Amino acid sequence: MKQGISTSYRVAVASRAIAGILGGYGLAALATGCVALALARWTGMARAEAVVAASLLSFLWYALAVIWVFAVDSAWRAWIGLAVPCAVLGLGWLALRSA
Repeated sequence: MKQGISTSYRVAVASRAIAGILGGYGLAALATGCVALALARWTGMARAEAVVAASLLSFLWYALAVIWVFAVDSAWRAWIGLAVPCAVLGLGWLALRSA
């Protein structure tokens, strides 16, 4: 009888991959929006330059999110660890946008 990789392990890896792809994208997008708004508002940087600078940083945020998702102990911790910063960044984006 051949023993392979268990189904629960495959589901956990798939969950982390989805968290990294979708959650990392969401985190990077929200961080980009917040940084762009903050740079334009607080430093007086031109909006186009602020967007370009924030977009360049988005690659860093996305890469760090994907690395972190696979570094934590469980898939639940990965999802929660992405949901909390996304919620905080979403509130920050709303506050910066409305001010």
